[in-house]
Amino acid sequence: MMHMDMSLVQQQTMKLVMTQELRQAISLLQYSTLELNEYIEELALENPLLDVERGTGEETVTAFHSPVMWQDGDTYQEQEDQEESSPFDRVRARGLCIAEDVVDQIRMQHSDPHTRTVLIYLARHLGDDGYLYIDLEEAKAALALTDETLEQFILELQACEPAGVGARSLSECLARQLERQESPHPLALQLVRHYLNDVAERRYKQLAKKLDVRVQDIQEAHDVIKQLEPRPGVNFDDGAAAYVLPDVHVEKAKGEYHVTLHDGTLPKIRMNRQYRHLLEGSTEGSSEAYEYAKKKYQQLTWLLKSIDQRQQTLYNVTCAIVEAQKDFFEHGPGYLKPLTLKQIAEEAEVHESTVSRATTQKYVQTPRGLFELKDFFTSKVDTAGAETSANAVKSHIQTIVDNENKQKPLSDQKIVDMLKSEHEIEVSRRAIAKYRDELFIPSSSKRKRYEA
Repeated sequence: MMHMDMSLVQQQTMKLVMTQELRQAISLLQYSTLELNEYIEELALENPLLDVERGTGEETVTAFHSPVMWQDGDTYQEQEDQEESSPFDRVRARGLCIAEDVVDQIRMQHSDPHTRTVLIYLARHLGDDGYLYIDLEEAKAALALTDETLEQFILELQACEPAGVGARSLSECLARQLERQESPHPLALQLVRHYLNDVAERRYKQLAKKLDVRVQDIQEAHDVIKQLEPRPGVNFDDGAAAYVLPDVHVEKAKGEYHVTLHDGTLPKIRMNRQYRHLLEGSTEGSSEAYEYAKKKYQQLTWLLKSIDQRQQTLYNVTCAIVEAQKDFFEHGPGYLKPLTLKQIAEEAEVHESTVSRATTQKYVQTPRGLFELKDFFTSKVDTAGAETSANAVKSHIQTIVDNENKQKPLSDQKIVDMLKSEHEIEVSRRAIAKYRDELFIPSSSKRKRYEA
């Protein structure tokens, strides 16, 4: 017979409680600089204690005070001036969608009501790439036009800016751009109108024979075509302006690399004087206003602590990356080492997920340009030689191709041999082909240049 005994056992366990403050700290860490600025501005609207300003003041509450991380005013001002004129700044601006832009042009250039109505109807059928997507039969019926008249209106639409807008095919788009040039290249026009696929496949010899011209002439015409824009609407978008600002600076001084957080990317946070006096002049529980101000003060305190933690983590992670990738900073992209989130997490004494959040959409200005911190993490390539990163191999391939004899481009096997002999990197020919594709480098047969 089975006997069952019941007893009470006390066990101690540890459990992480996801408080609102912890969620806020995690969120702030994964925010980009622009997102963090927007978050602070939004918080200032609902918290009267929080005053946000871009300048400085005697009551300014700075997010971090470490002299190691923050430079003095004179040094920072010099750095800020350099940053504004830096050629490495990545700025991406967006404007109106192309359809709206073309409609504005039509309204300015055409006073005839019927012409304006038809052209605006056509412009409303422009895609984001600038091409005209319309059923001609439906358009004729809707506008009560003949084939010939509709075609004339489409030509009027194609007279708008940018060149190539309103085209119905790639061939037509490129032809319209060439026709706008002061001295259109006749062979290039012939190629885009009738032999575009052959040009794309670089069938230079066959085209030269068919058109009774030199191979070099076909190649020169192709060079002209490559300068054209296959998507005339590419520079248009309906979003707001977006900018990439460096969160961190890495500079070399006296043989050492120094990491500095960019203080100017975040607003200054001040405590509202009126509410500060209310807190200082009241006793606990004396009024509802005091309790309200106390609650908002706690929110402000947690915000500052979260920003402190974000900046400290960003600094520590960047320092660990710089130390791990010192060869990159000294010698360039070809010396980027394989690096994982785990390695940096161990060095910075944080979790891998923390490193991931701290490096996503965070940018560092270096003597070699502006990079996202994620760029420094790269996979290991299986080689017979020293440990090498995939990015380093790609950098070497790009350099080799850039310096090759254009009349006798190197085969993938030759690149394999050069990597082995010059850099002690052993990779397969298949790997070279893969990396070439990722770098948008054509095969050797398609890189060949013919002497003029």
